[in-house]
Amino acid sequence: MRLNDHSAGAIRRTLALGSLLALPAVLTACAVGPRYARPQAQTPPGFKETPPGWTTAQPSDQIAKGKWWEIFRDDQLNTLEETINVSNQTLKAAEAQYTQARALVRFNRADYFPTITGGFSAARTRESANSVLKSRATFTDLTIPVDASYEPDVWGRVRRTVEISRANAQASAADLETVSLSLHAELAADYFQLRELDAEEDLLLSTVTAYEQALELTQNRFHGGVASGVDVAQAQTLLETTRAQAIDVSLQRAQFEHAIAVLAGQSASTFKLPPSPLKTVPPAIPPGLPSQLLERRPDIAGAERRVAAANANIGVARAGYFPVFSLTGSGGFESTSVTNLLDGPSGFASLGASALMTVFDVGRRRAVSDQAWAAYDQSVANYRETVLSAYQDVEDNLAALRILENEAKTQQAAVAAAENSLNLSLTRYRGGVTTYLEVTTAQGLALSDERTAVQILGRRMTASVLLIKGLGGGWDSSSLPAKPECCGKLVSQNQKTN
Repeated sequence: MRLNDHSAGAIRRTLALGSLLALPAVLTACAVGPRYARPQAQTPPGFKETPPGWTTAQPSDQIAKGKWWEIFRDDQLNTLEETINVSNQTLKAAEAQYTQARALVRFNRADYFPTITGGFSAARTRESANSVLKSRATFTDLTIPVDASYEPDVWGRVRRTVEISRANAQASAADLETVSLSLHAELAADYFQLRELDAEEDLLLSTVTAYEQALELTQNRFHGGVASGVDVAQAQTLLETTRAQAIDVSLQRAQFEHAIAVLAGQSASTFKLPPSPLKTVPPAIPPGLPSQLLERRPDIAGAERRVAAANANIGVARAGYFPVFSLTGSGGFESTSVTNLLDGPSGFASLGASALMTVFDVGRRRAVSDQAWAAYDQSVANYRETVLSAYQDVEDNLAALRILENEAKTQQAAVAAAENSLNLSLTRYRGGVTTYLEVTTAQGLALSDERTAVQILGRRMTASVLLIKGLGGGWDSSSLPAKPECCGKLVSQNQKTN
């Protein structure tokens, strides 16, 4: 259908109305509320628990690259860590939560622009003969309406709302990194505890073999009339006790193996890790400067972004004290026949403006403002507490590494002394100088010292993992997206396949 000059003019007037409503940039606005400034947090000059000889420079390159677990040079661990990003369901849930936060930013940004609706309606009407007009007329009404509404962001309410959702989305991104770091660290800690149990089980099984030989020796001496039945009973008791300890260690190992399976996103029923006793010592991990910790911990970044969101929320509450301006417009075509529906005379248009201000609300706005300020104070306190907890994490594990290293050296000396004592006791027993009680005592002490040495090594490895976690695992706050609503996919894989 070709439009005549009148209909074309009507369309131009309608489009001009829409263009007028779509000029939010023309309306300059002032965003009410306090300017945001990052809260001050207490920063110590240095870490007091840094082991002697360790540097305070930046963490090693392997940590800074993000795949910090590669610093331990364990291929099996590297393979397991890589599966977390692909298969771990907790991480997928955190990713979905972040996607929700990003979508909310886009939702709030839509308030910068007018809302325009359009439609079509058709009605066939027959008037009553007893109506006021008494016309008993029958007619058709065809309408193509276009309505537009827009609220100019005069006081910055929309801008503050977008700030809130954007800061919350950035906090969600930091939460995602926190979850990822925690999962990777938990897997590494479980892995080294499993390997420490492998070492314990290997020690216990080799000890069982030695005790079996000792029992055989004692039985031979008993049959030869040299040893008593008490010696045999003592040797048998020590052997069975050690076997029971080996069985108990295998139970603990199975539980850690199942935990690793879940972290790797696999079924515990099908997952299997071959034994590999822990032998390596933890690498040196420079902690860097305390001031750098504020930029390297994702949980600190998330807490700081929530402070920013709470600050912007004060502006939203403050905007409630000012008038709300609204622009509305409508236009379109209306006719009783489809043949002239788009003709010029069929066009209609209207434009309106309004201002609405709350005059009396019995202190409701004041309460909302007080609540926003209290929420801001709470977020600041939470941020500072997160910072303090971060320093505690680093100091705890620095102290653990320093003290456990010294304990390991002392324990090795104890192991050497216990082995020497056991050898002397066995020599004395074979020579008939002492009873088997002295041998069993020396055997028990030697096994206990050797197990303690293995356990200390496992604790050192776990402390090194927790130290890397406490340092942020190579993450940096510059990785936070400036505009999370416009970067990367916003549709889940499940939505794409449905």
